Amino acid sequence: MKPLSPRNLYLALIHYPVKNKQGDTIAAAITSIDLHDIARAARTYGIAGFYVVTPLLDQQALASKITAHWQDGVGSVYNPHRGKALDLIRIKTSLPEAVAEIAEITGSSVKLVATSAAEGKGRLDFSGFRQLLGQKEWNYILALGTAWGFTGPFMDEVDYVLAPIDGGTGYNHLSVRSAAAIILDRLFGR
Repeated sequence: MKPLSPRNLYLALIHYPVKNKQGDTIAAAITSIDLHDIARAARTYGIAGFYVVTPLLDQQALASKITAHWQDGVGSVYNPHRGKALDLIRIKTSLPEAVAEIAEITGSSVKLVATSAAEGKGRLDFSGFRQLLGQKEWNYILALGTAWGFTGPFMDEVDYVLAPIDGGTGYNHLSVRSAAAIILDRLFGR
């Protein structure tokens, strides 16, 4: 896979390791609408690639079936624009597989930036992230969590945590696809 964009940002929709409502580590199910909507936002903003990460073979098969329908199946005739967006998707068993693929393709190292709805010290604001992206010596994966967010051990391994989206209402429970679109617009919107 060659990057389809000059941007040095990749998205990764992480289905494991994430938490359930009780805080247990789980593997979340893939949601078709997340694949469609995040891929469309990624294509709109020129993102280099979109990784869907799950260790579950049945979920990998589901993601492959969804993308194939729009890339090669009836959906490719019905709505060719959707197939172009879904061309960004790469299905991987783990985030390290995605990191290794990006490093191999680009010849550059990869930094991980996690998203979180929780406030915390040392969060990277959008302006700071734009500055990092502008330096071009690194590639970045923006890790988007599913279910109730990333586990503590996952968060301990990332390079940066992006500041949460704050709508000023005290309510902060966006769908991952909505959060992805808002983040991309804040980074690259005109």
